[in-house]
Amino acid sequence: MTGATNQFISVSPEELKFQFELEKQSYCDLKVTNSTESYVAFKVKTTSPKKYFVRPNTGVIHPWDSCFIRVTLQAQKEYPSDMQCKDKFLLQSTIVNSDADELPPDTFNKDSGRNVEECKLRVVYISPGHSEDAFKQSSDGNSSQAVQRARDERDTLLRQTMQLQQELEVLKRQKRRRSDAGFSLKFALLVGLIGLMAGFLFKLLMSSPSTETVDI
Repeated sequence: MTGATNQFISVSPEELKFQFELEKQSYCDLKVTNSTESYVAFKVKTTSPKKYFVRPNTGVIHPWDSCFIRVTLQAQKEYPSDMQCKDKFLLQSTIVNSDADELPPDTFNKDSGRNVEECKLRVVYISPGHSEDAFKQSSDGNSSQAVQRARDERDTLLRQTMQLQQELEVLKRQKRRRSDAGFSLKFALLVGLIGLMAGFLFKLLMSSPSTETVDI
């Protein structure tokens, strides 16, 4: 899978694809990788902020590390003309001194002299029932789709687990700075949630159909 790159980060995929259905949400996950030995801050912008929910929309990636960004297309009431979308996303990145919990307001301000790199991503809508994957068009499409759904669920759980682990690291850093009963409860709940997701992921991996006979 190809992606967009600049001197600080690489982004995969290089375009956001959404399965478009009326009155239904759809999402696309971006993997952002820090290609440097420094801390890199990122910020996501879009030409249509009311249509999309981005989590997280800002953050800091450790050297040579990566993170996932989930972009959710809100439920729409009508189809776009010819299923064409003109929406675009802009992912800005810049070097920062550390993984601070809060970024200064001028972090991505080029006028302040910062070196801010940008990746532009376009949006593609996919009609219901349409897929670019050839194996879904084969005679055994139903079984192939079942395998793909299992894979998607597994990958989604993996990404969510990684996101929760990232949030857990932030909570650990905050816990060292301040400690109160409410914060400890939130920390314990997050640890328990990661444990539950890890257990469910293990069961899903054990029960996923064999993929050896699927030609992707």
